[in-house]
Amino acid sequence: MNAPVTLITGCSSGIGRALADAFKAAGHQVWASARKDEDVRRLSDAGFVAVQLDVNDAAAVGQLAERLQGEAGRLDILINNAGYGAMGPLLDGGAEAMRRQFETNVFALVSLTQACFPLLRASRGLVVNIGSVSGVLVTPFAGTYCASKAAVHALSDALRMELNPFGIRVMEVQPGAIASSFGANASHEAEQLISERSPWWPLRKAIMARANASQGNPTPAEEFARDLLAAASSSKPPRLLRLGNGSRSMPLMERLLPKALVEGRIIKRFGLDRQL
Repeated sequence: MNAPVTLITGCSSGIGRALADAFKAAGHQVWASARKDEDVRRLSDAGFVAVQLDVNDAAAVGQLAERLQGEAGRLDILINNAGYGAMGPLLDGGAEAMRRQFETNVFALVSLTQACFPLLRASRGLVVNIGSVSGVLVTPFAGTYCASKAAVHALSDALRMELNPFGIRVMEVQPGAIASSFGANASHEAEQLISERSPWWPLRKAIMARANASQGNPTPAEEFARDLLAAASSSKPPRLLRLGNGSRSMPLMERLLPKALVEGRIIKRFGLDRQL
């Protein structure tokens, strides 16, 4: 009856599912959300409190908070993990692609935290926001995604200060390359966007390479989840946790090297050093 209650969004696969498994193994009552019926059924069969949730559905978010209050009566940890990577040239996707990206990666994070605030306040809980090193070191063909994760970083800092009077802690996690379905999903996003009408069509191979960049020598999701669990279980969780391949070297490069040098290397890496 005294098991800590943890809500994790985006648990269909990858990081979310690994986190759900790790926290459940540690004795938490894990409320694991997913959008698709088949994913919810798998989570239920695995012993989680499985919740069907589209994080962009404000009514569903409110209903989930009410259900948590009625059935669990508490919430110790909220892990805002749900998200995706919009890939492709920034001007091809335009403002509409940015709206969709920010709805899921940014606005939904705030909405769910807001809905769960009374429960988190009562338990003096922990909010864990999954950001990305892409919010620190910006790359081409991922501008919308990078911007959304930079926003997660800023919002995490603001929430940490604003929630301090209520005893609610906030930990931002910036993963590097983690083994997951992120690359496949990002590639699908890029394929839907890029076309022969795009001025960047000659660079389509570089665009797909960026979409799959996170799956180059990735850290296993189980290792990532284990380390995040250890940090979240600490009496003083860190304000910022970087985990996975590249999670430390990329921000270090951004901080120490001249901006022009970093951009020059990235431009060359993605074939943007030639005229089209």
